[in-house]
Amino acid sequence: MKKKTKSIVAFLVSILIMAAFALILIFGVKIKGMEKGSARNIILGLDLKGGVSITYEAEGDYTAEDLQDTLNKLKLRAEEFSAESDVYMEGDNRITVEIPGQSDAEEVLQKLGSPGSLSFVTDLNTDNEKTWVEGSHVVDAQAQVTTDETTGQRQYVVAFELDSEGAAAFAEATKQFLGKIIYVVYDGKVISNPVVNSVISGGSGVIEGQNSFEEADELASMIRIGSLKVELKDITHKVVGARLGADAVSTSLFAGILGVLVIIVFMILMYRIPGAAAGLAMIFYVEATLICLNGFDLTLTMSGIAGVILSIGMAVDANIIINTRIKEEISTGRSVESAIDIGFKKASSAIIDGNVTTFIAALVLMVLTSGTIKGFAQTLAIGTVISIFTALVISRFFVKTMYHMGLSKENMYGKQKEKATLKIIEKRIIAFAVAAAVIIAGFAGMLINKSGSISGRDRALNYSVEFEGGINYTINFDKKYSTEEFTETILPVIQEMANDAEAVANEVVGSNEFAVKIKEVESSTAEEISDKLKSDFGATEVNYDSVGSTLSGQMRRNALISVVVALIFMLIYIFVRFRDFRYAFSAVITLIIDVLIVFAFYSLSFTSVGNTFIACMLTILGYSINATIVIFDRVREHLAVEKNKADMLELGNRSITQTLSRTLYTSFTSFITIFFLYILGVSSLREFAAPLMVGIIGGMLTNIFVPCSLWYMMGKKKKSEKNKK
Repeated sequence: MKKKTKSIVAFLVSILIMAAFALILIFGVKIKGMEKGSARNIILGLDLKGGVSITYEAEGDYTAEDLQDTLNKLKLRAEEFSAESDVYMEGDNRITVEIPGQSDAEEVLQKLGSPGSLSFVTDLNTDNEKTWVEGSHVVDAQAQVTTDETTGQRQYVVAFELDSEGAAAFAEATKQFLGKIIYVVYDGKVISNPVVNSVISGGSGVIEGQNSFEEADELASMIRIGSLKVELKDITHKVVGARLGADAVSTSLFAGILGVLVIIVFMILMYRIPGAAAGLAMIFYVEATLICLNGFDLTLTMSGIAGVILSIGMAVDANIIINTRIKEEISTGRSVESAIDIGFKKASSAIIDGNVTTFIAALVLMVLTSGTIKGFAQTLAIGTVISIFTALVISRFFVKTMYHMGLSKENMYGKQKEKATLKIIEKRIIAFAVAAAVIIAGFAGMLINKSGSISGRDRALNYSVEFEGGINYTINFDKKYSTEEFTETILPVIQEMANDAEAVANEVVGSNEFAVKIKEVESSTAEEISDKLKSDFGATEVNYDSVGSTLSGQMRRNALISVVVALIFMLIYIFVRFRDFRYAFSAVITLIIDVLIVFAFYSLSFTSVGNTFIACMLTILGYSINATIVIFDRVREHLAVEKNKADMLELGNRSITQTLSRTLYTSFTSFITIFFLYILGVSSLREFAAPLMVGIIGGMLTNIFVPCSLWYMMGKKKKSEKNKK
């Protein structure tokens, strides 16, 4: 009775804690005078909420290389506000900076800083300044924490590195001014005045005397950004509305809530008490994820939502693995309590392996990428950590607590019915042929698209403005249009005339102005659009100019490199954990097939390839590797018991059959949230959701037929070669 009472109290306390989390999400908490934790304070990206847009115009003499260097430096400055910031060329001599989640254009302009602003000087006399090093010579600067060898106290310093030219000049400066001050000047203000303690000849130095890590980090940021080579003039700064319209956030939220509720009901119906425990754990997971998004000041875009969707799918998947294991153990005759303990123990390896491989990919992306891809990685990394904790700690707590509350009858947990082993691997040739046909069709579709034989298609893939650049319209009207009015009446006309269903629009807050980005069109078409806006919709002024891609070539290269690096680390991890290269090789081949199937969908449907394309592909990568690991974990478990006596064909088929319900259920629960986003969302959200749904269904089928088949084929070949010897 005592245990039952304690369990009831523990259960009620946990519910109260979750209710407190819900209140935090609604109202937030005050930390050092700032409100944290509230869902309404989550920073939303330009696509979901809008932000500040600033356009600079280059002046004076400069080269194309100087302008590109300036654009790259401005990207660094903008990323100090948000990793999701966009910086791109507009016309031949303008650079536009768009920063999400901001509402004061003047403040952002001031904080963003002016060009050519950083220098290391030894004389502050403006009439006779002796500047030794310009900010353009700075290679890197980072905040660090060191320990004073004499006092043992912590010190907050900034370590910086200069290029060869800057290093030579700085060596001379520190030699001449040993024991004196060298001032670091930013935007005409002294931001640091360190004393030269020694001659710095290698180009690497340390600035001491910061009072906190935050102060050191701010100084490092200013130094790292450096000065700009081109003189820029601010010509416009304004607040813009959401690209996807005001309904995008509410639609996504409603679809997400609806999806989670359906998942909880499904889990209860399929797994009873463990399903109810999983539902409570899911609520905790969602609360913790939202609180962390606000607590870490992360910017949430559609790419970030993809990261959240993937981590929700993995959280549900973990509970499905656990609950299936519990039912299996009960079916062997174990007591319910013993089945719970053993079920969690057996499920933990697959859960940890699946989440760790995903976390590795997220870390690689965070280090090597920027912009929306980095935002995706950040939300995925946080979600993955919370997912492991939710599955192995929170779910276990609720299941055990509910059991000790008296909900202990066997029929409340269910039994796994004995299933005849399906002959899956024997169908491998058919499966390989179907996968190959889909992939070949995708590449054939690219060739057909490129040939222009289909009306409106003259390139391999339907690249968006984010990928290829295009034209930016600035339109002033004689009356005020709401975002909804514009997107429902005017934007469709522009999309039709430009043959660009993915054209996006931003309202300029506090004005009658809208900005619209479309793909590159002929000059005659651009003029026709301008005339149409004036004659039919009361546009008083229409200006347009070419814009560069927000996803630069460097960003795309970094994304590709990061995916390759992530795959290599995944291979290494799987090889170490499973101690057999066949597992790692089969997992990666399956992953590549899954990605190519989604790629084929983009090709054949001519779905827009933009920011969400990369997020979609990375999401499919996460689903694929996780699903494959679950099957291989079961293979490894059987081999540990049966060892050399195992019939590889039968063992492989048995492992697929035993994990089949998990594969189907996880695919369904992952699919359902995205499906609601598809049927309820605006057109841009549907363009994002459709490839994900195809990827989930395709991934479900490939993971049933491909990885174990490859593992079996390589094992059979290895055994044959061994017998020959």
